Amino acid sequence: MKTTGRQDYRGKWISEEATTVDWRGRPSNPNKHAGMRPVAFVLGLQGFEIMAIAAVGNNLITYVINEMHFSLSKSANIVTNFIGTVFILALLGGYLSDSYLGCFWTMLTFGFLELSGFILLSVQAHLPQLKPLKCNMVTDGENCEEAKGFKSLIFFVALYLVALGSGCVKPNMIAHGADQFNQTDPNHSNMLSKYFNAAYFAFSIGELVALTLLVWVQTHSGMDVGFGISAAAMALGLISLICGTFLYRNKPPQGSILTPIAQVFVAAILKRKHFCPIDPRMLRGSQSKDPNSDNDGNLQLTERFRFLNKACIELEDGNNERESPWSLCTVNQVEQVKILISIIPIFACTIIFNTILAQLQTFSVQQGSSMNTQLTKSFHIPPASLQSIPYMILIFILPLYDTFFVPFARKVTGHDSGITPLQRIGFGLFVATFSMISAAIMENKRRNAAVNSNKTLSVFWITPQFLIFGISEMFTAVGLIEFFYKQSLRGMQSFLTAITYCSYSFGFYLSSVLVYLVNKITSHSSGGGWLSENNLNKDRLDLFYWLLAALSFINFLNYLFWANWYFHSRPPSSSQRPDFNGQDLYTPNPSTTKIVGDENIP
Repeated sequence: MKTTGRQDYRGKWISEEATTVDWRGRPSNPNKHAGMRPVAFVLGLQGFEIMAIAAVGNNLITYVINEMHFSLSKSANIVTNFIGTVFILALLGGYLSDSYLGCFWTMLTFGFLELSGFILLSVQAHLPQLKPLKCNMVTDGENCEEAKGFKSLIFFVALYLVALGSGCVKPNMIAHGADQFNQTDPNHSNMLSKYFNAAYFAFSIGELVALTLLVWVQTHSGMDVGFGISAAAMALGLISLICGTFLYRNKPPQGSILTPIAQVFVAAILKRKHFCPIDPRMLRGSQSKDPNSDNDGNLQLTERFRFLNKACIELEDGNNERESPWSLCTVNQVEQVKILISIIPIFACTIIFNTILAQLQTFSVQQGSSMNTQLTKSFHIPPASLQSIPYMILIFILPLYDTFFVPFARKVTGHDSGITPLQRIGFGLFVATFSMISAAIMENKRRNAAVNSNKTLSVFWITPQFLIFGISEMFTAVGLIEFFYKQSLRGMQSFLTAITYCSYSFGFYLSSVLVYLVNKITSHSSGGGWLSENNLNKDRLDLFYWLLAALSFINFLNYLFWANWYFHSRPPSSSQRPDFNGQDLYTPNPSTTKIVGDENIP
């Protein structure tokens, strides 16, 4: 029986089981070290970790304004820059995991760094000498002392310890959980799709608890207690991770994952003046060149980004000396790089989507603060808890989606996930536009009521924007992770997952840039800019929301173009056959140029 597996990004053939080991470094036992049992412990970490950081991030703007005494626009930028840094540091976590540490040790190491950041935030929030003197920013904002010097340093050190820890943990939680499934096993293939939905369910539970219970504690018992509970939640997540140590199948690191990628570009540049041979069998690492090689999992040379094909040209040398890896690469190496390039446009189309998410965690929270938050005579809804509304719905929708919609759609489409990841992403991007339309309409209504009628609307008027975006995120976020993880880039799963988190980072950074540009451009006509005041009744947040709605719809049209390009840039499917995973693999044929992996995620 032929061993199942694929080539890694260096072109080396590896079987599926040979790539995983137990906690002692021995080959993993598929009967003991795979499936949903070890995944349960990883999901525990996912739920507790998001609970901890969501309680901090989603109510951070309130702490920065009321305790640190920064202005509204500066506070919004601090929050968006912090969250953006969390997600861009995911690249570091993915790189260290795939190259040197492995998922488990990366999560454990940086998990403790994140825990230390939560503890330091709690200490600062508790000790008055580490904060500016108390002052009401609403009534006496001009006279309030902004945090500076040592007090500011302590705050930012604690904040970015959390960012460093969380950023490096996040991609490895998703990848480590998915690594527990053998994609060559048909049962595990179907379970992998369920896992991605289960991971988002754990995420939703963590967010819900953070945005209700923990935010309520922060509001009524103080931010020091709230930060302390975040630290306790993170500690529980680490305990959950450690408890599953004996059950995990771990993928050991394989050295720098960036070196083989760099080698392709260097080799292609060095041989830019050479002509590629007409016969692809003359190139190094071609499957057709070695008829005795095992073809399963090898990538076929394609015409996309033809310039990179020159990296495979073998030069005639009378001395018979082997060329350096920096001047000669395999076909498999080159095709791996092409896959990375081809998925960049899909990634870029989700940046505007996460810019919208940034507004729901900053301006929409302040929007809720200016509304009537009274639910009963004695209970008021914390504005930050508004973000829990979509997660309340999603914890019911997700099981229904996985139980009823996916099996039904699978019968119609034949796809393991019901609908393809690209379709899932596209639907989410389309729905996100309506979140900003709803936000703009409701903010205009709220502002007119406050300015013209001196009325305070109920906070429930702005719940639709959170609900719509939550549904949008269920499709886009999960679809993007599944799309990237299933690319045919063995040994780079953590790094690929980290790339999806960079979309969050760029989205939050873009939010900061948009706020600055909007203020600068509109200040000439409105006197102070749409978002320059600390008073939303003077600002024009509704116009800013309309701008985001327009950008979101343009972004959706842009996505349709690139998704169509990605789908139709694949060669015809006449030479495909299904593998054990129910996905398409290339049937080796020297006359065709087919990428294995493009067809995995149509």
